[in-house]
Amino acid sequence: MKVAVSRLGFGAAPIGNLYREVSDEVAFGAVEAAWQTGVRYFDTAPHYGLGLSERRLGVALAGRPRDEYVISTKVGRLLEPFDGEGLDDEGFAVPRHFRRVRDYSADGVRRSIESSLERLDTDRVEIVYIHDPDDHWDVAFGEAYPALEDLRSQGVVGAIGVGMNQWEMPERFVRETDIDVVMLAGRYTLLEQPSLVSFLPLCAERGVSVVACGVFNSGLLSKPEVPSDARYNYETAPPELVTRARSIAEVCERHGVTLPQAAIQFPLGHPAVVSVVIGSRTAEQMTANAANFSASIPAGLWNELKALNLLDPEVPTP
Repeated sequence: MKVAVSRLGFGAAPIGNLYREVSDEVAFGAVEAAWQTGVRYFDTAPHYGLGLSERRLGVALAGRPRDEYVISTKVGRLLEPFDGEGLDDEGFAVPRHFRRVRDYSADGVRRSIESSLERLDTDRVEIVYIHDPDDHWDVAFGEAYPALEDLRSQGVVGAIGVGMNQWEMPERFVRETDIDVVMLAGRYTLLEQPSLVSFLPLCAERGVSVVACGVFNSGLLSKPEVPSDARYNYETAPPELVTRARSIAEVCERHGVTLPQAAIQFPLGHPAVVSVVIGSRTAEQMTANAANFSASIPAGLWNELKALNLLDPEVPTP
């Protein structure tokens, strides 16, 4: 990928009031903490808080040297004015002043980026991901990608990517287009590695970078001790996965490592993975994530996980 990103990235969904409201002051503090810990890659999307995440990120980064950081945003969900009452019904604690309209057309992509640039108060974004086109392959491939390719040639977009919670369709994008990067959510984690067999080797072969997110599997790997009501893929985790996560946590503890420390560092062991993006709501959360990211992990941990069949033996480790 022509765009260089920091190994640890800031996921800006939480400062778009994901699940609960946070103040501007708290949101700006989270971004400031990310900057102070060396993060220079910031990921957002119109979807996050109906544009609130992009607006807050633009304000928080204002005044910093524009060439010193990278922003990624996404296309596929256009925001249209809406007179709905109450709060957003897709997980963000924001008023329903807009509604999301799925649009992967060439015109929709251009309109989406134009609106994102305005909310971010910038003249360019380094990375644009086609966001969750699971049921929209034909138009995403036939219109969204060519439109982004045109914008990339103009310098408005630095790199083109696709961001999804699956690896199968991104693999098709890697085979059939000239994309630069894939944001892979949850499918290459300490808990599960289904993308290891064909997707990640193909990315390495084609020179396509992978940004790993969802590395805690929606919360299952986010705490040193795994609670019985932990979340997995945004729902209550099945008992067998809770048991597996607890077994991994026990091995981590034997090596003086916490489960979140191992989970946040694990994906970077693969040569195709260039960054891990972690959502942070507050300065304290961001600082804790950065500390977990930089913690020392002995090689013996990975070896024991493999010996106990808690990790694919073919996994390259950090």
